[in-house]
Amino acid sequence: MLLEVKNLYFNYQTNKPLFQNLNLNVEKGQIIAVAGESGCGKSTLLSLIYGLMDWQSGEIMFDGRLLRGPKSNLVPGEADMKFVAQNYDLMPYGTVADNVGKFISNINLGSKKEKVQKLLDIVGLTDYADVLPINLSGGQQQRVAIARALAVLPKMILLDEPFSNLDFSRKFELRDKLFSYVKDNNLSLLISTHDLEEVLPWADKVIVLQQGRLIQADSAKETYENPYNDYVAKLLGEVNLFTEEEKRELGLYKKHYFPHQISITTNGVEAEVSESRFAGSHYRNKLQMKGKPIIVYTDHPLAGTVFVQF
Repeated sequence: MLLEVKNLYFNYQTNKPLFQNLNLNVEKGQIIAVAGESGCGKSTLLSLIYGLMDWQSGEIMFDGRLLRGPKSNLVPGEADMKFVAQNYDLMPYGTVADNVGKFISNINLGSKKEKVQKLLDIVGLTDYADVLPINLSGGQQQRVAIARALAVLPKMILLDEPFSNLDFSRKFELRDKLFSYVKDNNLSLLISTHDLEEVLPWADKVIVLQQGRLIQADSAKETYENPYNDYVAKLLGEVNLFTEEEKRELGLYKKHYFPHQISITTNGVEAEVSESRFAGSHYRNKLQMKGKPIIVYTDHPLAGTVFVQF
């Protein structure tokens, strides 16, 4: 096991602890998504693992070694980890290439230059090698920080909301190249996100935090098919939620249905279409079913009375 968090207890000097008896394991080469809404503890957990903050009790083991936190380390952080936080800590007077190559040895400058170019290609910044960080957007600075973290092939990389400042097209491009690079080099990756759809296809495991509690730790498929509660379901995208009473009344076998999981049929439960809008790959339809609003995706517009099946 590369990383083991055991019975972690942490609070911000308040009466209410953020983490109580938190347990987490990461194996070598795994991509782990840490998901939850803002304030649930994602960034704090990554900071604790990297050694930027002290915890009150519990243990964090990394590569068979007990981590001590900043109280015991003159320089905060761990040598075999790299952490890309939401403040990117770039060298303001160094170019993009200088920042990416910061931790790469200068013994072979030709090899260093080649590696920097490869990393810039991964993050889509090949044309910005000679630009200073002050002239970059927030999303571009974020990508420089990610490339710098990848440069020395650490055993583990911690990424805190790495796609938060990226536009839609860049996000898809970076995800593919980033996760492929991580897998090809057998690196472990702990990535925090409030939008599970961003990382679901690549995650080996999904860890969900709710107000500091680890409430679900399953494969991406299991998390999607069997979310622990409404909170987890909402992290996975637009979803229709049903109470236990509604579930019994409609004869449903679960409480959470994503819009594409509801079909329009010639029989079933009657519903009235209140809105049908084109949404690119599908039509997004608002229906009223026995007084309950639901969302259904179809490949054609709807109108009038329809029948739905779960």
